[in-house]
Amino acid sequence: MTQTLAVTRSEVPPGLVAIPVRTRLVRPNDDLVTLVAGCVRGIAREGDVLAVSETAVAIAQGEFVPAEFVRPSKLAYALSRRAGALATVNQPESLQLVIDEVGPWKVVYAAAMHVLGRLRGKRGAFYEIMGDAITALDGYTGTMPPYERAIVFAPREPDAFCEAVFERTGVGCTVVDANDLEKAKVLGASRGVNRQTVEHALLDNPHGNGDEQTPIVVLKWRAQGVNPLWT
Repeated sequence: MTQTLAVTRSEVPPGLVAIPVRTRLVRPNDDLVTLVAGCVRGIAREGDVLAVSETAVAIAQGEFVPAEFVRPSKLAYALSRRAGALATVNQPESLQLVIDEVGPWKVVYAAAMHVLGRLRGKRGAFYEIMGDAITALDGYTGTMPPYERAIVFAPREPDAFCEAVFERTGVGCTVVDANDLEKAKVLGASRGVNRQTVEHALLDNPHGNGDEQTPIVVLKWRAQGVNPLWT
């Protein structure tokens, strides 16, 4: 039985609801378009927007690596020990992948600027400098078995995936990165979807960050007037 959650964020008008949809375990090489279409049949309709977890899309595309396959350097160990408990880079394996991507000197520079920024009352310099090299990684503590030790990369061509879902279902689609820290980002969307409204609607993370196994959320507009999910 699906659960309907009222979206009560001040950033969106009242009348928007979120329905988390449970799926089977997503596996590498899954036809995720077909899986999504089957799971939302009878739940989603024209005018709704689907929010599909970026982790599910990436896993279906094989965009992940087991942490055991990564050998962290001394630099990765040294810097990861100084990262916050909720930071992806507090995992030496994840940080090593960042080092491999951008090079050790850029990581050292970013870490030094981060320390200087903190002394001046500014936070987050490391993440600003690293940019996509950091945001493209989902640390292995955030995914459910059997992927709890997998480092998940950003999905490939999220806009194309969303268009394929829209063509199959007639329902708008987004690929989203959301968490329990009241952060949500649309990585891809089918044409006409209001990305900002979707991000605001997902700030409370109806997907869940545990073992809910609900990588799809159906967003519905149940009030009069213009549907804010669409531009």
